[in-house]
Amino acid sequence: MARKFPIGIQTFSEIRKMNAIYVDKTALVHKLAEDGKVYFLARPRRFGKSLLISTLDDYFSGRKELFTGLAMEKLETEWKKHPVLRFDFSRSKYTSLNVLQTQLNSMLSEYESIYGKKTDDTLPSVRLQNVILAAEQKFGEKVVFLVDEYDAPLLDTLVDKETFEAMRQTLRDFYSPLKSLDPHLRFIFITGITKFSQLSIFSELNNLKIISMLDEYATLCGISEEELHTQMKPEIEAMAQAINKNFEQVCEALKKKYDGYHFSKKSPDIYNPFSVMQALQDKDLTNYWFETGTPAYLIEQIRNYNIDPETFARGIEATVEMFNVPAESNANPIPVLYQSGYLTIKDYDPELNIYTLAYPNDEVTVGFSKCLMPYYALPTIAQNDSFQIRLVKALHAGNIEEALLQMRAFFSSIPYDAEHQDENHYKFVFWLIFRLLTEFNVKTEERSAAGRSDAVVETKNSVYLFEFKLDKNGSADDALKQIDNKGYLIPYTASLDANGNPKKLFKIGVSFDAERRTLGEWKVTET
Repeated sequence: MARKFPIGIQTFSEIRKMNAIYVDKTALVHKLAEDGKVYFLARPRRFGKSLLISTLDDYFSGRKELFTGLAMEKLETEWKKHPVLRFDFSRSKYTSLNVLQTQLNSMLSEYESIYGKKTDDTLPSVRLQNVILAAEQKFGEKVVFLVDEYDAPLLDTLVDKETFEAMRQTLRDFYSPLKSLDPHLRFIFITGITKFSQLSIFSELNNLKIISMLDEYATLCGISEEELHTQMKPEIEAMAQAINKNFEQVCEALKKKYDGYHFSKKSPDIYNPFSVMQALQDKDLTNYWFETGTPAYLIEQIRNYNIDPETFARGIEATVEMFNVPAESNANPIPVLYQSGYLTIKDYDPELNIYTLAYPNDEVTVGFSKCLMPYYALPTIAQNDSFQIRLVKALHAGNIEEALLQMRAFFSSIPYDAEHQDENHYKFVFWLIFRLLTEFNVKTEERSAAGRSDAVVETKNSVYLFEFKLDKNGSADDALKQIDNKGYLIPYTASLDANGNPKKLFKIGVSFDAERRTLGEWKVTET
């Protein structure tokens, strides 16, 4: 019987009972329980954090029957039942401090109804302390304390300093009893998207072990390549049959679209679990993760900083202090972009202790580029998408003249902002345009032995190589000469179409008219 896809299901028990796909993480769960006591893990949204918390809940609740056939079945021998307190902060949109206070009251009231309410004190910290002590007394075992998306209230108010500070102080007070209650606690596990200063939230938890960048827990959330190819092989084979590809071709397509995350120095390739599950269920390669929405705090980061998307595509070098730092310091957008999953570790130099950060995969590159377009080009996604459709149709038909006319009209329609639109602005728009041509094989800033070409668009029958010049830096002829002198087209001379015939090769030199803020002259040469 075919397994079900647990789309939208983050409850371990439900997944196990409905015979849904579960990528076995229970060996790591057992390691956590055996090796330590107080943990914090940061991972991007929709990366399986809530499912991990649910798995920990069922494990410490002693629900042995749910772990049949998993690694835990052989590793655990005692199956001791502990009272589990689970606080999920992803339940609400935190528009005010009152929302947080209401949520805390609701969650605490739920446990007070189970274990009893000893006092009429309204302080969340006192109520939490009383619940922990009552739960231990009733069960006769130490308490397990789990927190999911601890930072949701903070991220929702990151741009509102006054409300953010009120949220921070409320959460800090709520967690304050945990240190003194250590003798009564068996295990603490806290998850979130971003890393906030330990002193600002968990000042009392001086034994908190942050495992977000440890090699041994790199695969705790997400799907490793080995897990994908072994534990999800039947589903990959079904997709291959449905789209008339073989197993290897589907694996390659999934890797290009959804792989590429690395969370530590020696992290294996990690796939986005949300997107992979959706793709295998729908048997289609779509930008699922980005379609779930870009968080408001990230949009604000984009507005506040002059983000260079091209730099992120090539990769930026950084020390760990530049990206794995508290989000509230936000001296630059890198920490938030990394911790939210829009950038990831692509390389690490142990000699210099330097990391390289870049977009993880095509899904994020395209989604992020589309998200940026309204800030660099036309003000709505619909307007930009409409232009992209016309450009794709022209290139698909092999009508390069029409494609360039569409680009000229597009640039002419971009509202002028003298304060922000310099040469780099238009360079970024060029880059974004080509990154969004997902129907074709597109390469921007493609490296060669002699340098980088601006953009290469490869269709079924042709290869178009673009070189752009701002009018004061050169003409269309100068652009064509650079293509020839640098040998940018040489790597494509052996390109063949589906029938084994050589593809047509086109050189396109374009000058950009800075005064009119659009394409000036262009010249197209077929080689």
